[in-house]
Amino acid sequence: MAENKSASFEASLASLTEIVTELERENIELERAVDLYRKGRDLVARCEALLKTAEETLRAAADTAAPGASVAASADDDTPF
Repeated sequence: MAENKSASFEASLASLTEIVTELERENIELERAVDLYRKGRDLVARCEALLKTAEETLRAAADTAAPGASVAASADDDTPF
């Protein structure tokens, strides 16, 4: 599995799923399991960073679109959307 530092969130998540599937096999060699675990931790960190960046981008966009307005709707809000 070749590493791609610019892989999308979806590609990173798919690679992580493949790693988990392989790690769940019963007859995996220890050295291979350790290598897969390391790659999996790197992918988890990448996904977390991508999610954080996306969240920051959405917050910035919301702040730009409606300065002073809350992003989350209030529980008492009667708006159907």
